Amino acid sequence: MTQARFETVGLIGKYSDPGMSDALGRVADFLIARERHVLLDENTSAVCAGHDLEVASRAGLGERADLIIVVGGDGTLLNAARTLADYGPLLVGVNLGRLGFLTDISPDHLEDRLEAILEGYYHVEDRFLLTARIQRDDQTLSEATALNDAVIHKWEIARMIEVDTYIDGRFLNSIRADGLIVSTPTGSTAYALSGGGPILEPSLNALTLVPICPHTLSNRPIVIGGDRHVELRVSANGQPQAQLTCDGQLNLGLSAGDRVIIRKHPSPLHLLHPADHDHYEILRAKLHWGGPPLGSQ
Repeated sequence: MTQARFETVGLIGKYSDPGMSDALGRVADFLIARERHVLLDENTSAVCAGHDLEVASRAGLGERADLIIVVGGDGTLLNAARTLADYGPLLVGVNLGRLGFLTDISPDHLEDRLEAILEGYYHVEDRFLLTARIQRDDQTLSEATALNDAVIHKWEIARMIEVDTYIDGRFLNSIRADGLIVSTPTGSTAYALSGGGPILEPSLNALTLVPICPHTLSNRPIVIGGDRHVELRVSANGQPQAQLTCDGQLNLGLSAGDRVIIRKHPSPLHLLHPADHDHYEILRAKLHWGGPPLGSQ
């Protein structure tokens, strides 16, 4: 049992879900009845009006909220984690759709789960994020954050791209492929898994580099230390246009010769789970693995 009282609670909702307004109202009413101060994300308020809650920017949520409840799905939580990364947020997810890897509170048990959390029955799991910086010559063009993965891939052209990979400044390899995924343990069950990468324990300090449809079949996924600096160089040898995508949501254009520097973000995400959260149970459910042996406890 963790002793903590969440006096100010932020709410972030999925923008495009027609049932979002009712779900947010349900969470807000529950919190207000327990004398918590509720802050509604300003982007969410634009599509979920009428709750008469104080509205705050993402920066305001990061600075003021003791806990942020994300209502939607894993994609909504990924967005929240990226935009709040600099504040080291404490997030908990309510899933309105299918069971999620990150948003693990079901609406069917919403009040019971939140009640237990407010009473201190929960545990916190730290997840690290990535920063990805695009450099052209000596100029930084842009920088982005990712919780799942940073991916270099071709841009709507039926040709492979060539990427040179360096780890802490040392050359690893050069691949011709549809792209390359640099994944955190959190992202190991997302795009990297589809590309043949391994499933990593969320607590591991590790990164996975997963080629996407490589030309040479001996180019296999590789796991490296989480504190390594990964540099990806888009080859200047007549390459088609490429792009960098973070968490499948943020896209940044790349040109031949650009360098992408990927490293661990300095602030972790603190992901709150109900006290009985079981990562292996979620893996079994999401990946349709077999259940426990008959007669096991």
